[in-house]
Amino acid sequence: MIVLAGLGNPGAKYANTKHNVGFLTIDRLAEQHGIAVTKSRHHALVGDGLIGGKKVLLVKPQTFMNDSGRSVRAVLDYYNIEHSDLAVVYDDIDLPTGRIRIRSRGSAGTHNGMRSILEYLQTDDFPRFRIGIGAERGYVPLVDYVLTGFAPEQRDLMRVAIDRCADALGVFVSDGITAAMQQYNEKKKPKKADEEAAAEKVTEEAAETTEVTETTEAK
Repeated sequence: MIVLAGLGNPGAKYANTKHNVGFLTIDRLAEQHGIAVTKSRHHALVGDGLIGGKKVLLVKPQTFMNDSGRSVRAVLDYYNIEHSDLAVVYDDIDLPTGRIRIRSRGSAGTHNGMRSILEYLQTDDFPRFRIGIGAERGYVPLVDYVLTGFAPEQRDLMRVAIDRCADALGVFVSDGITAAMQQYNEKKKPKKADEEAAAEKVTEEAAETTEVTETTEAK
């Protein structure tokens, strides 16, 4: 069985915020394949079904973002799932709005939900699907930016991105992570890659400062 976990915060208050892109993608994937993600287990809402003839478990941790790892670890332990059969989908502040980036492994970057998962699993060796929510955020504080909704001009772009990411997860299940990366990763221009690397470094430094002052689990 393959576990597909989307990260977000529970409750109507956070339903359509940028930080809930992971939940929205799992919802779209569930809709595509007729899977009900309604069972409350392992500190999460879960639903099992078939994608491309393979059994999957869709997971939406309900622990709030900063403790996502507790739920993901509970799921893997209960079903005895290998890390290679886990994929996590979440928002990425360091990518332009609507861009998809798929990797077979890697660091958590600035994302506290992924930091929690890496801490609980003690490995970064599992696929992750990231959807950009705006490297162009300007001087808006990180914690404020991710907990707000998308601007009207961004909504169509995000709907397309969520659809594409759900499709990419389906390819991962059917054909593996390499196929998903080859089909859905966008090629970057060299100059743009350098700019994004610099932006990621700046944002990581900002996130480290912000983490000290965070007072809620949702951020």
